[in-house]
Amino acid sequence: MEEFILGEVKTLEVKERTVHQLLLEMSDVSFQGRALGEAYRVLIDMFEDSDNTIFMGLAGSMSTSGMWRIVKWFVENRYVDVLVSTGANISEDIVEAMGFKYYKTYPTVDDAKLLERKFDRFYDTVVNELEYRRMEGLIGEFIETLPEGGVYSTMEFLYLFGKFLNEKGIDSIVSAAYRAGVPVFSPALVDSGYGIAAVLKYRRGHRIVLDMVKDFAQLVEIGLRSKKISAIYIGGGVPKDYVNLVAVANTLVAEYEQGEHDYYKPLEYVVQFTTDSPQWGGLSGATLEEAVSWGKVSPRAKKRVVYVDATIALPLISHGLVSGGVKRRRTADLSWLFSELEKR
Repeated sequence: MEEFILGEVKTLEVKERTVHQLLLEMSDVSFQGRALGEAYRVLIDMFEDSDNTIFMGLAGSMSTSGMWRIVKWFVENRYVDVLVSTGANISEDIVEAMGFKYYKTYPTVDDAKLLERKFDRFYDTVVNELEYRRMEGLIGEFIETLPEGGVYSTMEFLYLFGKFLNEKGIDSIVSAAYRAGVPVFSPALVDSGYGIAAVLKYRRGHRIVLDMVKDFAQLVEIGLRSKKISAIYIGGGVPKDYVNLVAVANTLVAEYEQGEHDYYKPLEYVVQFTTDSPQWGGLSGATLEEAVSWGKVSPRAKKRVVYVDATIALPLISHGLVSGGVKRRRTADLSWLFSELEKR
């Protein structure tokens, strides 16, 4: 058989099957159907590797689109050990967790009318701006509980915020992460409702400091203490590169502190669900093959990019894992990150 032949394309038949079985069989079709099935197989291998610390990079407008409870499920069931998110995804879920709603609309709606009636739009979804501000007000209420001039990494800030929300009975991504012992990092935290809440308190004299060097140092330390590192990327953006740079930092620490050369601890399993394409040169669309050149992804990694809207992929993947009974073999213990925080 020719060396470029990978196997037969197997035509799907319509029959009763679980989502798990469907995804496995889709790995033998073509195009993005095959990509989704192959990514699912990579995830199964990722979860079965007992020496693996799994990072999830979360970008895009997932919380407004009805996906945040799926992300929370990944966290609660410890399919991921570390969450790296945009500020929007871990604030806009709180709107619904507080009892408010997002509403369906037309992508062609009159936005001037929305402005007049105080509704903010996310493509085909809207939220009442006054209710959105209630979420920002809740973040501000939390900030007031922190000592004036306190210095925090975003992980520390969000751990304490998760505890605050948990005590209030507000079940969101960060409160679930607090309960599960999953650290949440947000390298662009203030580019969201967190920033609005923090700057309003800042102008009134209640100021806190987010130490981003400490934040990255904590993330890198997780990588250094891990036997293997892997990643699930929902979208791209800053969360994707923040995780990728853990592998780069591991290399440089080994070189500058231990004098080791040509040392790499790259990602061993990687999947990405994205609508971004590579030819524009940006990180969001950069292929996982390109990341090999940086030492971010292992040349031998099990990896797959799926060019798909994450609102399609996430429900299928999560329900496949449920129907297939797929569990993590062993999760990473990162309790050492929280030991000092619990003394505050």
